[in-house]
Amino acid sequence: MPSKSAGILAYRNRRTCEVLLVHPGGPFWRNKDLGAWSIPKGEYADGEDAELAARREFAEELGVEISVPLIALGEVRQRGGKIVTAFAAELEVEVARIRSNSFEIEWPPRSGKRQRFPEVDRAEWFTLEQAHEKINEGQRPLLARLPGGR
Repeated sequence: MPSKSAGILAYRNRRTCEVLLVHPGGPFWRNKDLGAWSIPKGEYADGEDAELAARREFAEELGVEISVPLIALGEVRQRGGKIVTAFAAELEVEVARIRSNSFEIEWPPRSGKRQRFPEVDRAEWFTLEQAHEKINEGQRPLLARLPGGR
């Protein structure tokens, strides 16, 4: 059974629509850019409410709790089979002030040393055109599902 994640695609309307994407932390993602960015999301268990999970994951990855209404964007399936249930929220997030939770792994591999890394090392606002290049390929359909998306 594929794993399930829930997340929130934050957007704002300036001169054009902009979306908030996050870059995964850790050594594997350090030098990756195009196709590496994602909506803030995380796994949730069977029986858990996807919207509540999306709100929790947004708070964990960005340090920002949101209470605004969410718009359901449906599901997408990523290349590895993971199913992402997404929601949209119109809001402002000051990316310079994000605070992500962290994870621990053995690094370098087989070294016996454990290191902590932020789950998200940065967040940025992108135009829809920029986001189309930056976002994980499996999440691209979410951009077109945004209110005013293309």
